[in-house]
Amino acid sequence: MELRQLQYFLIVAEELHFGRAAERLHIVQSAVSQQVNRLEKELGVALFERTTRTVRLTEAGRRLLPHAEHVRDAVAGARHAVDDLRTERTGTIRLGTSTGLGTRLETIVVEFARLAPDARLELVNAGGDERIKRVRSGELDAAVVRGPREAPGLELLPLWSDALVAAIPARHDLAVLREIELSALAGLPLRVVGRSRNSALHDLMVDSCRRAGSEQIFGPELPTEQDTLAAIGFGPPSWTVYYAAMAAQLSFPGVVFRPLRDPEPMMPNFLAVRPDPPRAELRALISACHVAGD
Repeated sequence: MELRQLQYFLIVAEELHFGRAAERLHIVQSAVSQQVNRLEKELGVALFERTTRTVRLTEAGRRLLPHAEHVRDAVAGARHAVDDLRTERTGTIRLGTSTGLGTRLETIVVEFARLAPDARLELVNAGGDERIKRVRSGELDAAVVRGPREAPGLELLPLWSDALVAAIPARHDLAVLREIELSALAGLPLRVVGRSRNSALHDLMVDSCRRAGSEQIFGPELPTEQDTLAAIGFGPPSWTVYYAAMAAQLSFPGVVFRPLRDPEPMMPNFLAVRPDPPRAELRALISACHVAGD
């Protein structure tokens, strides 16, 4: 039994979707399936029930899950113990990030280098809940997170708010407008990530649509960003949202991006840190993050 097999098993168990698991791991789906199949063969049991539409844990998978989580946490603890020594020696700061930060991330990197020229900033991309977990365990020194949330044992330092823009079909009548009232999109299915995967974004859009006086119709969630944009550009009319900084760097045939208003959805961002007195390098990072929000 290999650590990699347990890692893939855990991510499939969290996503209950081999495609999304592969996307998180930045590998092809066949590689995920192959490693899970090898683990099942070694254990002599099926860990997942698979159909063309659903993936569910079997009883064997449910029994393996807490043991796999224990192994993962033990490995993370061992790495943390060694990383702590390395950090003390090198002045490294490990910052959890996500997609869609745009030029703000560039500003953080440049400003940190100016404020702490002898330190090194290591960027670690992970999901929101995973970033929080790694800050709490000490694997990360800090993490940028979106949306208000419960984070026991951590401090959430307010940073900036990001505007969300609509991605709509270029052929739609609304595409001729420079900005779109949110209520005008009420009849189009919204393809946005499910609440179980990103509660902050999902709840923000539900609340914004209600403030606009409409109950939003949600379209089926697609496994990848490219699939979603293709469906919007060339499928039945639908729409999604992107952070404005991310949309400025995107281009996809058949899709246009438009600012939203009445209301304009705004996502607050925070820097999650442990409540310990910050060392000099972390203070430099906090200052760099505030500069990025100006």
